[in-house]
Amino acid sequence: MVGQVANRYAEAIFELAEEENKATEIFSELEQIAKTISENANLYDALRSPFVSRADKKSIADKVFYDGFSSYTKNLVKVLIDNGRTTEFASIVDSFKNMLYDKEKVAEGIVITAIPLSNEKISELEIKLSARYNRSVKLVNKIDESILGGALVRIGNEEMDGTVKSRLDDLREQLSQVIS
Repeated sequence: MVGQVANRYAEAIFELAEEENKATEIFSELEQIAKTISENANLYDALRSPFVSRADKKSIADKVFYDGFSSYTKNLVKVLIDNGRTTEFASIVDSFKNMLYDKEKVAEGIVITAIPLSNEKISELEIKLSARYNRSVKLVNKIDESILGGALVRIGNEEMDGTVKSRLDDLREQLSQVIS
């Protein structure tokens, strides 16, 4: 869940990005930084530690996030360090994404399958669902072997269950009613 503090930072950077028509670019940079931080435990710990000075945190951020990042993104990281809000970074990225997706009419969803889907299959499914929802759909593939086969798609509050497990459960229910 995204908090009020994260929303305020996200709104500020989103408004700046929109003024420069760079919201998609800034979002990509924010995602890249969030991924780098989450994949590097030492970096994660250093940016969040109360024992590392703000000057040292800025120096670390400058070294890690120097090349390929806009001044907007770099300045956001520095402001978060100055204000002791680096723990909010992931929530800020989520909030920014929500604002961007609302603006661009993008629906985000999950497709759960027993085995990984190819990028081609995910793209095909996104195209079909985009036509159904009248907005662009972006899917993330999650694996759950317990569904046995088929797919379960969740977009917003809607769920489309085409899994083998649910069909077997339905059949089991029907058989139990006949036997009872």
